[in-house]
Amino acid sequence: MADSYADSHASGSDNSSHSLRITLGNKEVYLIGTAHISRESVEEVKKTITLEKPDMVCVELDQGRYNSLTQKEQWENLNVSKVIKEGKGFLLMANLALSSFQRRLGKDLGVKPGEEMKVAVETATSLGIAYSFCDREVQITLRRAWARCGFWSKCKLIAALLANSFSTEKLGEQEIEDLKKQNEMDGMMSDLADYLPGVKETLIDERDRYMAAKIWNSVPDTAGQKKRIIAVIGAGHLQGIKAHLEKLAEKEVSTDVSGLNVIPAGSFVSKLGYFIFPAILLSLFALGFYRDGADLSLYMLRLWILWNGSLAALGAILARGHPLAILVSFLGAPVTTFIPFVGVGMFSGFVQASLRKPRVSDVQSIADDVSSLKGLYRNRISRALLVFFLANMGSSIGTFVSIPVMAGLLAGG
Repeated sequence: MADSYADSHASGSDNSSHSLRITLGNKEVYLIGTAHISRESVEEVKKTITLEKPDMVCVELDQGRYNSLTQKEQWENLNVSKVIKEGKGFLLMANLALSSFQRRLGKDLGVKPGEEMKVAVETATSLGIAYSFCDREVQITLRRAWARCGFWSKCKLIAALLANSFSTEKLGEQEIEDLKKQNEMDGMMSDLADYLPGVKETLIDERDRYMAAKIWNSVPDTAGQKKRIIAVIGAGHLQGIKAHLEKLAEKEVSTDVSGLNVIPAGSFVSKLGYFIFPAILLSLFALGFYRDGADLSLYMLRLWILWNGSLAALGAILARGHPLAILVSFLGAPVTTFIPFVGVGMFSGFVQASLRKPRVSDVQSIADDVSSLKGLYRNRISRALLVFFLANMGSSIGTFVSIPVMAGLLAGG
């Protein structure tokens, strides 16, 4: 059986409930739960690694997040036109909003979020101790959650991220204390899980299982030789990772978590949804023609184009899009509704990014610009994404509005 207990620091005076030492066969895992976004937390991680001198240090980071902590120009290779063309505009908006959220926390709390993870790697390197990243790539986590969301859930996800990112309200003393009790990534994931319960498993539970397996696999299970591991993780993961580590030690679950890196294909029902509205629209046009001939059918078609195209164009206008991007939104929205898996924003956003190509200054300032509404509109990268998002939103609203209007014409006739 696994033997676990609240660990004491070398001084013998620690009463923290945010660290656990777990003995699992020939492996001893010391879980340090980062419970404070503060300078004290950074120093605690550094001191513990220095005193313990483990065989391996695992940190709750992925390579991409580590690069964002250590590299200033993480956006310099971004090709916005290509991203939008590939249909990844929603995902890029979510990542930009997350970046803004992290920067805002750093300003309010006085320490850059993730600093204790960065220090863990630096300390291990300076002492010649091996280290590894044990968290799943945030891109994969978001994409797996994304795959489980319908269109409106995607909009809710973006809205929740943007609301946190663009908020100018200063955090009060109690809010700051609450934020110090959790890793910034975990806090955001928890908020999203509460807002969208359907993706809680992806955002939280899967990561516990994934990190536990990575920690377990970070050193070989060598008979007769005890291996010591320090894992620096968010305090909210302590009990979940502990439970999974114990299952791994008892061989109740597999150490292979490669399946958690696979982006699931959409379900049959979700794919069917892309065909439902085109089918409804075509049925309404056909019923109009059957009932009163071409005049009613053409009138309904004009209404459809007006509602769908105008609201898509309005979205592009609200995004302050290029005139040609606005025109593409108006003309393209009625057409793309009948093309499954394609939204008008893909075209209008691509036009916007092509005609208003991002400048070097846009790349350099993107992480700061997306933290304010003014900066969001000023930056050409985020402006193109706004055109993409709002044109799609307008087209969708136009669909929902026009269908009952046309059905009313048939019922009233």
